[in-house]
Amino acid sequence: MDSRLSDPRLSDPRMSSTRRATTAPSPVKIIIAGGFGVGKTTFVGSISEITPLTTEAAMTAASIGIDDTSAIGGKTTTTVAMDFGRITLLDSVILYLFGTPGQDRFWFMWDELVLGAIGAVVLVDTRRLADSFPAIDYFEERDIPFLIALNQFDGARRYEVEDVRKALDVEESRPIVFCDARRRESVRQVLIALVRHALEVVVAENRERDLAVSRGRMD
Repeated sequence: MDSRLSDPRLSDPRMSSTRRATTAPSPVKIIIAGGFGVGKTTFVGSISEITPLTTEAAMTAASIGIDDTSAIGGKTTTTVAMDFGRITLLDSVILYLFGTPGQDRFWFMWDELVLGAIGAVVLVDTRRLADSFPAIDYFEERDIPFLIALNQFDGARRYEVEDVRKALDVEESRPIVFCDARRRESVRQVLIALVRHALEVVVAENRERDLAVSRGRMD
């Protein structure tokens, strides 16, 4: 886990703007994951303060029967490597965003992309919940902090958070938030929620480690 998340500047609103201005922002790597066509490229593009790097390729006849576009009509391109963007957050943190490819055949890239990441956003389309299971399993198995962002598509049915939680079978402590990947402020709030969640995970892990050390000394 990246020790830079313990930086008190992330959680202390009393820190003066003068001090922030004289302190170099901390770089933090974030992964944007999810199923095919869930909105990862849009998410990164909506918030990036630089022109995002994308690896979109046109979908061809070769993808027929492989990529299910039934719920995302009009989609003609797909990410084949990654999306990349950058955003300065809370004046003290620069987030580097890496969007993963969604199709199974590109998953061999994931292990390289997640190296050094402090956490991930798993975008979910509630019309295709099953498509998010592999990404959720991936981060759970590797003990990487992540939250679930329910991308709000036009015309899609709205569900209560707890109903989605039960359907995805994730624990109560896992943050689930609503998101519109097209709106910059909505994406920003998701990223803030992820950084705070990752901070909480670091604090809890440090507390458990200190307790274990203390018990060892007592034994």
